[in-house]
Amino acid sequence: MSKIALLIGVSEYEPVLEPLPSAVKDVVALQEVLAHPEMGEFNAADITVLQNPDRQTMETAIYTLFANRQKDDLVLLYFSGHGVLDDSSEFYFASRSTRKDQGKLVPPTAVAARSVQGWMEQSRSQRQVIILDSCFSGAFAKGVKAKDSGSVNLEQLLGGKGRAILTASTSTQYALTQEGLELSVYTHYLVEGIRTGGADQDDDGWIAADELHTYASSKVREAAPAMTPEFYPVKEGYKILLAKSPKDDPQLKYRKQVKQLAEEDEGNFSFINREYLFELQRSLGLSIEVATAIENEELEPFRQRQAKVDRYRAVFAGAIAHRFPLTPRDRAGLQRLQQLLSLRDEDIEAIEAPILAAKQAETGQISQPTSPPRDRKQADFFAEDLGNGITLDMARIPAGEFLIGTADGDRATIIQEYTRHGAKQEDVERWISWEIPQHRVTVPEFWLGKFAVTQAQWKQVAELPKVKFDLNPDPSNFKGAKRPAEQVSWDEAVEFCDRLNGFVEARLSKKTGRTYRLPTEAEWEYACRAGTTTPFHFGDTVTTELVNCNGNYPYGNAPGGEYRSQTTEVGSFPANAFGLYDMHGNVWEWCADQWYDSYANKPEQLKQNGAIAWTEEITGIAPTDNKNYRLLRGGSWRSNPRNCRSANRNWFARDSRLNFIGFRVVCSIPRAL
Repeated sequence: MSKIALLIGVSEYEPVLEPLPSAVKDVVALQEVLAHPEMGEFNAADITVLQNPDRQTMETAIYTLFANRQKDDLVLLYFSGHGVLDDSSEFYFASRSTRKDQGKLVPPTAVAARSVQGWMEQSRSQRQVIILDSCFSGAFAKGVKAKDSGSVNLEQLLGGKGRAILTASTSTQYALTQEGLELSVYTHYLVEGIRTGGADQDDDGWIAADELHTYASSKVREAAPAMTPEFYPVKEGYKILLAKSPKDDPQLKYRKQVKQLAEEDEGNFSFINREYLFELQRSLGLSIEVATAIENEELEPFRQRQAKVDRYRAVFAGAIAHRFPLTPRDRAGLQRLQQLLSLRDEDIEAIEAPILAAKQAETGQISQPTSPPRDRKQADFFAEDLGNGITLDMARIPAGEFLIGTADGDRATIIQEYTRHGAKQEDVERWISWEIPQHRVTVPEFWLGKFAVTQAQWKQVAELPKVKFDLNPDPSNFKGAKRPAEQVSWDEAVEFCDRLNGFVEARLSKKTGRTYRLPTEAEWEYACRAGTTTPFHFGDTVTTELVNCNGNYPYGNAPGGEYRSQTTEVGSFPANAFGLYDMHGNVWEWCADQWYDSYANKPEQLKQNGAIAWTEEITGIAPTDNKNYRLLRGGSWRSNPRNCRSANRNWFARDSRLNFIGFRVVCSIPRAL
């Protein structure tokens, strides 16, 4: 018995077909896991790799793959590239020399699927696996590419006894590459399933064809919900064993539990499941670093999906702010974006509904939804009753990890943004140095105020018994019950939290375990970004229709906007993906940390746990400047947009009371909800 594989990746084409850079990388990655002695167990000499072949070379290689085989041989054909149709809807594998004439395929330049089917039928091998990371409709755009056009019945064309056919999509869908991944989406998870052993669903130490497809398919559907990989087993094809897995391996056991819980919690571990994973990690003897790496890999497709949701939300919010109700042309553009992002109709309805509701309440206009309402999972919130009808609304922020700060590759762009509006180069260099080096931080689950603390909330808590400091019940310059409380010092913000903690315990007549406090800097940026990596959670730029800031100094290619010269009521602008409002602009927000002018000496313990504030008391590291300086985040109504970026850092003395500084609070362990 032999195991023979032919891996074909076509990235380069004639001008009529879009290049697919990931295709040649796909075959290299798959070759590595198949040839690995502890994974695929294919002999290196029995794996043929073709990168960008012409039609004749590709056709000959496929013929040779199936010819002169023995009954028990395992034959694997993998193809990553464009699939095309002729006028009779016959499917062809595109080669680098494939051409079209007046939009029609020139058949002699591509390999006909019917020829491949014939060679498969003639082959003596009764274990044949075909993996096609291609699709049959076209859509080309930055970050998301699809592999050509049409519709085809794969089971009819490639079916037969003892075969397993795995496809990246149905016969009418896109097979996507994803910006941020080196490989095509489907192949990325095929390789991951073999490399990690995660595809071994029955824990028998082997990965069968159906198990591999199921693993990859579940990951793809999280990353790209509208993409539906398919599996076509013929006879016993689903049982064909493709690779080994590390049976009884602690890392694999942990990975499978993480995957199961991630699916249950839709990528955001509940408090109970988070604690379960902590205990499982300890019982399996895994280090925090290993467990975190596994979690990150398993959560990545959920994060990819969230990034797409964030992108659509930002575009939709901007469109609604620009024009309401939307025109048919606007809707057509949004549908194109939905298709490129591979989002389902139910995803779109869940994104649009709260934004439309807020806009309708503001304008009194009614805009019909694009699709019937559907059940959808609501974000997790709870309201702390402060009395007199006033509540403090808290949003659950899921555990995770992220890159805090500014990447080296973004320095030049940010410097340009500062200097084009008159800032001196040497000043800008110093300001940017505050945001580097970018580094990874792990953040436990916590709850954060949906809004900055309002004047109504401040007044209610200010009337509670004093803990350390007196509080002025009406300190703000810009009056309004729903406007943020400003002109409060850092110590007064801490006093607010202390009084609130006493109130909660007294009201419930017991220790609740809930502790209100200021957010750490890491918690604040993690919550602000909400899974995004762009300068703002809205995207690459913002306008004053999305943020209350100084619109006289636009960021990037955004147009100039309004300068309101005052605060606005909280919640006046769209929320981020975590349901948090005004994380950019309106008022700077106090954080728990002292001021350190660089991340260069940040202790490792703070990177491992973002809930720990960077203070001299905790770390023993003296602050850069005055010990009384405290950290601020988010920008304000008077800030240029560049100072409202997610990574931007600022400081003021702890006793500062200014009309552009407020705060929001964290609840570290809320009640069972």
